[in-house]
Amino acid sequence: MKYPRRSGILLHPTSLPGRFGIGDLGPAAFRWIDALARARQTLWQVLPLGPTGFGDSPYQCFSSMAGNPYLISPERLREDGLLDTSEVERAPAFPDGATDFGPVIQYKVHVLDVAWYRFRDGSLLRDEFDRFCAEHAGWLDDYVLFMALKDENGGRSWVDWESEISHREPDAVESARQRLADAMNAHRFRQFLFFRQWRAVRDHAGAAGIQIVGDVPIFVALDSADVWSHRGLFKLDDDGRPTVVAGVPPDYFTPTGQLWGNPIYRWDMHEWSGYAWWIERIRAAFEVVDIVRLDHFRGFEAHYEVPAGDATAEHGEWVPGPGAGLFEAIRGAVGEVPILAEDLGYITPEVIALREQFDLPGMKIMQFGFGSGPGHAFLPHNFPKHCVAYTGTHDNEPARAWFAGAPEVERRYAMRYLGCDEKGFTWALIRAAQASVAHTAIAQLQDVLELGEEARMNLPGRPAGNWAWRFGWEQLEDWRLERLAEWAEAYGRSGEPSAADPGAPVAAEDAARA
Repeated sequence: MKYPRRSGILLHPTSLPGRFGIGDLGPAAFRWIDALARARQTLWQVLPLGPTGFGDSPYQCFSSMAGNPYLISPERLREDGLLDTSEVERAPAFPDGATDFGPVIQYKVHVLDVAWYRFRDGSLLRDEFDRFCAEHAGWLDDYVLFMALKDENGGRSWVDWESEISHREPDAVESARQRLADAMNAHRFRQFLFFRQWRAVRDHAGAAGIQIVGDVPIFVALDSADVWSHRGLFKLDDDGRPTVVAGVPPDYFTPTGQLWGNPIYRWDMHEWSGYAWWIERIRAAFEVVDIVRLDHFRGFEAHYEVPAGDATAEHGEWVPGPGAGLFEAIRGAVGEVPILAEDLGYITPEVIALREQFDLPGMKIMQFGFGSGPGHAFLPHNFPKHCVAYTGTHDNEPARAWFAGAPEVERRYAMRYLGCDEKGFTWALIRAAQASVAHTAIAQLQDVLELGEEARMNLPGRPAGNWAWRFGWEQLEDWRLERLAEWAEAYGRSGEPSAADPGAPVAAEDAARA
């Protein structure tokens, strides 16, 4: 697949400004897209958009296909006649700069309940809602039953529900569907609202020439509709508890490894089904975004299994993944679609071969490149064209914070390499990504705003305090957008044809020379 030269910004919608305690899909999302267009960016990368659970992580969702109802905009609900102006204006005074998820969730649930009662008792959007439910019934029906049962069970994980329903015995499932019919419809309505609002945001982005890059995590949460409704696809015991869980082994940064806790797939059962669940998951992703980034790509070649119950990831083992079979099945079902491979971590020749077999662009994290001299693969002069250059990702420190805490030898080399002083490091890093041969260059908004550790989105292994950062419009000064626009144009990433592009018009002076 041909990838044009382009650039973009990494920002989760929860990090958008707004008065409702969390970024949402209302006016701020449209203003953000307009800002990207002014900066001549053609990509907006987001994190997973699913409904978050304990820890508020978008990588631990109640469903791999549903949307996050806390992203629903009260202002858009007012425009649809589902809320009164007074109900919107009575929002609590939430703090700026970070999301306090507890109060935000409490408020959003109240607002969504009000909207549901108004919808249920009226006729607004009824036909559109019915069409949505019919089109998405394949995953939606299981999801809304799962969520209604979670509500009924005080939020407990499905493995702690009564045995009959945790095992999905037919009589218990049918009884629950009848008993919880209204609650299930309320959750259907929330999904309808999310996808309706997201479609408007995505349409606005498309009209501005901006594509959206979204994440598909390799693993799903144990406490999810996916695992509850497809138990046979995961390594679980008779009670539904994992026998092994996902993680990564000890390394220089984490001496006891990382214990993620996600259940591991029974890849033999996925293969037996023709990878049907994965195919539907990829199809669902491309209904929401234009480009997919597969998180933890190396796990498709081999993943690290840790015995369930271990306190650390020190005693796991590498186990083969599905390999080429999965990607052949996806390509056969959905065609050749734009997929980026998050190929970081312990990468073997087999992982590289799998990525190259399917022509998937890998990632280069530039702030990792200054520690071992000019041969490091993450330095721009070593990039291949077929890759995505990042200043950093949501799991990294913002560039300014990395530079402040880096060993002196790395700081000196970075300044010498980039031709900058300490003050200019962040922008020099962004410029080096833009100027590189990598067909795609992406910066965190935190780096564009030159923010430090206080703006970090996620610290892997930290149990709390993640995913909360939000920016303010006053931080996104005009000169920052203008500088991005200047570089996007100078380095051929603005979406306009350049003389280096096949089929691009020949400049007049070049024609004269000819």
